[in-house]
Amino acid sequence: MSEQRVLEMNQGDNSLGKVEIAPEVIEVIAGIAASEVEGVSQMRGSFAAGVVERLGKKNHGKGVRVELAEDGIKVDVYCMMKFGLSIPTVAQKIQDNIRQALLNMTALEASEVNIHVVGIQFENQKPEGEVEVDM
Repeated sequence: MSEQRVLEMNQGDNSLGKVEIAPEVIEVIAGIAASEVEGVSQMRGSFAAGVVERLGKKNHGKGVRVELAEDGIKVDVYCMMKFGLSIPTVAQKIQDNIRQALLNMTALEASEVNIHVVGIQFENQKPEGEVEVDM
C-alpha cells in the first residue's frame, strides 16, 4: 500500500509546529473554484461519486484530480461547459480562479492546471440524473 502524501507548508518562522495539507483539500478547493466560473454547467466525477452524491453527500472535489509531483502540484479538472460560450475563455477563467484560490487559501502554487472539457450542456437539456415526470 502506498504512503499517503501530504503537502508541508514552509511559510515563515513557525515555531509551534508544521502545517500539512492533504491532496483531498486541494481537490475540494479546486472543485469549488471551478464551479464558481460562469460557463461551467457541471463537474464530471466517477460513477461512485455520483451515487454517493445522490444519497445526499455533496462531493466538492468531484471532477478534480490532484497529482503531487516532484516539479509541483498538477491539477486536472473534468467539466461540462454551457453551450454558446467561448471554451478557451471559460477554460482560462477556470485556470485563473483555481490558481488564485489555491494561492489565497493554502499559499501553494500549482505548476499545472489542466482543463478537460468532457461535454457541452445545451439550454433545453436536463442536468444529468434529473428525470422528467409527467403529472
